[in-house]
Amino acid sequence: MSENLKEIVEEISKNDNILIVGHILPDGDDVSSLVSMTLGLEKLGKKVTAAIDDEIPEYLLQFPLVKSKIKKFEDVEKIIYKNYDIMVILDCSSPDRIGRLEKYLNAFHVLLIDHHVTNTYFGNLNWVDPSMASTAQMVYRILTSLNVEYDKELATMNLLGIATDTGFFKYQNADVLVFKDVTELIEKGANISDISNTILDNIPLEQIYLYKDVISNLKLALNGQIAYSLLTLNMLSKYNVLPKDSPSFVENLRSIRGVEIAIVFQEYAKGSYHVSLRSKKWADVSKIALNFGGGGHPRAAGFSVETNDIRQTMEEIVDTISKTIANHNPNLAFQ
Repeated sequence: MSENLKEIVEEISKNDNILIVGHILPDGDDVSSLVSMTLGLEKLGKKVTAAIDDEIPEYLLQFPLVKSKIKKFEDVEKIIYKNYDIMVILDCSSPDRIGRLEKYLNAFHVLLIDHHVTNTYFGNLNWVDPSMASTAQMVYRILTSLNVEYDKELATMNLLGIATDTGFFKYQNADVLVFKDVTELIEKGANISDISNTILDNIPLEQIYLYKDVISNLKLALNGQIAYSLLTLNMLSKYNVLPKDSPSFVENLRSIRGVEIAIVFQEYAKGSYHVSLRSKKWADVSKIALNFGGGGHPRAAGFSVETNDIRQTMEEIVDTISKTIANHNPNLAFQ
C-alpha cells in the first residue's frame, strides 16, 4: 500500500460523517466513483452523502443507484457545516471543478483522490496517481483496504468507471492493471454486459439525428490530422435534447481514419462552450487543454471558452493547436 493511500484510508477510518464530492460535467468515472465510495462506506456503518453541483446525464441515471445516492448541491447546502466531519473529493483536478461546493473547502479537512496528470493538489491530503486509468480503480483500492465486502451492486458500479474511462478497454490506458482490477470485480459479481448494454446499446434516436448535424459541421485541418465540429444549443433544441444529455461526439470524430486529434465545441449556455479534445496515438491533449485553462489526460482532455463569435474562435483555437502539434512533428505540414 502506498503511503498516500494508507493516509487516506486512515483518515476515512476515523471519521463517521463524510461528504463525498464529484465534479461538474459529470462523467462515468466520476459518478461511478461517488456511488461506489458511498455504497462501500455505508457498508462500514458510516453516514455518507455524495453530491455533485451539476445535472447528471440521462445515460448515467439509467443506473438506479446513481439517482438514489447522488444529491444536488441544494440538497446539502443548508446542512453542510453541521453534518460532516471531512470532505472527500473524487476525480477532480482543480477546485473550480466542484462548482459551488468550492466555497466550503476551507470548512473541512479535504481528502483529494484523483488520476488526472493536470491535478493542482488542492486538498489537505492528496492521493493523485496518473498511472491509474480511472479514479474508480483508486476507490477500489480504498474500499478493499478498508475490508469492504463487495456484492454485485457495488462491484458493477465500481466497474462502470473503469469501463467508461478506458473507452470500454480500447484506449491506451487499458493496461494490465486495468484488466486485473476488472477480473477481480467480475469475480465479485460485476456485470459488464449490463454496463455496456445501458451505455453503448441504448442511444436515443434524437441523438442519432443530432449526430447527423454535427457531421454536417465537420471540418478538417492539418492534412486531416485534426477533425473538429460544433454543437450548439439551437441544434440541441431542434431535437429536444437537453445539454446535459448530449454526447459531445468527439469519440466519433476521433475514429475517422487519419485523424490524430478530434475536437468538439459544445455550447452549454449562451456564448459559453466546453471544448472536448481526444487524441489517438501521440498528441498530448492534456498539455493543449492546460494552455487554454483546462486539463485532463494525454488522450482525453478539455477546457471552456466564452465567445460571441464561436466560428472565429474555433478557427483561432484550431490554428493554435495545428501549430503546436506541427512543431512537435516536423513531418506534418499545414493543409
